[in-house]
Amino acid sequence: MPQTAAEATTTLYDTLGGEAGVQRLVQRFYALMDELPEAYTVRQMHPESLNGSAQSLFEFLSGWFGGPSLYIEKKGHPRLRMRHAPYAVGSVVRDEWMLCMTQALTEQVADVAFRARLIETFSQMANHLVNTDGSHSCTA
Repeated sequence: MPQTAAEATTTLYDTLGGEAGVQRLVQRFYALMDELPEAYTVRQMHPESLNGSAQSLFEFLSGWFGGPSLYIEKKGHPRLRMRHAPYAVGSVVRDEWMLCMTQALTEQVADVAFRARLIETFSQMANHLVNTDGSHSCTA
């Protein structure tokens, strides 16, 4: 994720609160996915226990935000499109995923401008993972 000059000395990982902050974000994201009826379709794509998914997302975000490269150390390059290719990711799944992430960010990130930047970046990533016809761009 691109950084501003002011953030060059402080990583996004640090700005989010380091390991504990990223864990809180991930845990809230998956709690919302599990709780919100509006996230039904994306929730059904995951195993009954979300623990493994949460661990993978935490490891990915850790490195993506400038912290330890946990995901790469365990699984190699993320190759997000390839790893999501077995799943039908359309506009409904993308939007439900973004609903959960946007809400988690709203609850966990107080700085409005920083949060908006994160939401925009996640939105671009979510759009990139769409792999079925008839999907529209995410407007988060």
